[in-house]
Amino acid sequence: MRLFLSSTAAGGTFLVLFSCHRLSSSSTISSSHLLKLKNLNYRYRRRAISEAQVALTEYLHGTRSLPFSIADHIASNSPISLSTLVFRASLGEESPTQYARVLRSFLSYHPVNEFEFFFESIGLSLSHPSVASRSPIFLSDDAPLLAAVSSLLRFGFPWTRLGVLYLDSPSIFSLPPGQLLSRLQGFESLGLRRLCVIAICLAFPSSLSASADDSETELLFRDLRTVLVDYGLECCAGGDVEALFRFCRRIGVFYELGSEKGTMGEIMGQNREIIVQLDEFVLAQKLKFLLNLGLRREEVGVFALKNCKIFYLDLNCTYIIIPDYLLWLGLGKEEVDSLMKRCPFVKGKNKLGSLPGIMKALDLDKWFLTKVVCEKNLHFLILPNEYVDSCHSRMEAEFMEDLERLKLMKKQPFIDAKVEFFLSIGFGKNNMTSKVVRLVHGNQEKLQERLDCLIGLGISYPVICRMICAQPKLINQSKELIWQKVNYLIQDLGYDVQYLDSFPAFLMFHLEKRVKPRYRILNWLKDLGLLKHPLAPATVLANSQKKFIFTLSCIHPAAPKQWLECFSSRSDSSDQGGF
Repeated sequence: MRLFLSSTAAGGTFLVLFSCHRLSSSSTISSSHLLKLKNLNYRYRRRAISEAQVALTEYLHGTRSLPFSIADHIASNSPISLSTLVFRASLGEESPTQYARVLRSFLSYHPVNEFEFFFESIGLSLSHPSVASRSPIFLSDDAPLLAAVSSLLRFGFPWTRLGVLYLDSPSIFSLPPGQLLSRLQGFESLGLRRLCVIAICLAFPSSLSASADDSETELLFRDLRTVLVDYGLECCAGGDVEALFRFCRRIGVFYELGSEKGTMGEIMGQNREIIVQLDEFVLAQKLKFLLNLGLRREEVGVFALKNCKIFYLDLNCTYIIIPDYLLWLGLGKEEVDSLMKRCPFVKGKNKLGSLPGIMKALDLDKWFLTKVVCEKNLHFLILPNEYVDSCHSRMEAEFMEDLERLKLMKKQPFIDAKVEFFLSIGFGKNNMTSKVVRLVHGNQEKLQERLDCLIGLGISYPVICRMICAQPKLINQSKELIWQKVNYLIQDLGYDVQYLDSFPAFLMFHLEKRVKPRYRILNWLKDLGLLKHPLAPATVLANSQKKFIFTLSCIHPAAPKQWLECFSSRSDSSDQGGF
């Protein structure tokens, strides 16, 4: 224990008994933090940090007049800022026995940005905008913040979790203490223990900042009281607020993905083992899988909880083979052969998790959803072992050989990411997919962005997949460029967007250097009454410059001269590309 003198704002002194246990489990100094203190001998680095905590607590409480509990929490949970303080104090020249004196002296003449220490201690990154945007450096300048923090601490909120509240609803820290405590006590009056109220508010911070008569919050607490109290989920936490917080976060996944508040209490309580056993990632993965299959957002949570086996599906390690899987579903051989002829890119092995993409690519998504949901054929998703064990094909072996050759030429992580993307949207492990992977550029995020752009333009999912298969490089373009070209096709040329199914190469031609110049002269000839019938984009654009000039000469002998002198772009060539 350490005994030190602290001065009050009035100038008096009193004794403070301070524990030197140092660094709670939530803020243990890692070796990476200590390694940054290169100006100190490695044997004294932990001691320097410990002394810095003591000095900072004394400074915040004694000099800056912050409540001792707040000062201690800040000093005990801000290892990065403490390391910076130690580095700036230049302790390398000093004896370890002088660290305390030097640090106190440094803080006396070099006031620190207390908000940096505070925000780090409650769990926020130092790069968070709230840290950077603070012009005052003293916490005492923000009286509402300190008052709100004190109220939350008195109620029982864990210090290191206050950042969860701040990230979601910073307005909480501007509320008057009386209003904040009244709100919290109101939640307790609903029949919830204080531990439950804390966990719920951490998982749903907006419930604290919402108005007292907010109907959404009322419905939320009705559900949570049913699950936590009536069905005893709180007992599974064993009095641990962190465990209760995790349970509430898992419940929150259902609401985030579309479940309606006020309708989920009973069914969640009846299936509380799902909340106890499975983490947020697993819950979100399975619910998103159902959403991708086409289930409505408001139905997905109830359906999944009524069919709990879905939560235990292994979407990443269970495999299907197309077309075998389609035959197993009960489709006739002739129909399957027709589908494979129209969409050969889906052939081969794929993960069960890619099933939504496969069904959309085959335009079977609505049929499949009806089979699984309405007709309750869950066995379509829970495959028998004998089917799973048979998932191997020569096509996959050839696909893997293609990938290995490709990885010798390009960086492996980028190849794997692109493969993952195309498998997820419905492509199978076949040589068409390896060709697409070789020609396409961009990370998963960019590729998804461009795919979403094409979908947003009204192009059907199966058509998009066929377009990519026929012209892989079209998805290398930015979404802005794709939008401009499709908009020109629809608005200026008057074609339906589905025309791209028969001529996906339209998106491969440079809009300003090839498409527009050629159509400008055709429109000019049309205005003169020389062009009797419109020419399709495939005829206008796919031909080389030489052939296009021949086409113009057939319309009028003087047209080629006008093209070369007034309309032609020097960059117009016989090749696609350039975008």
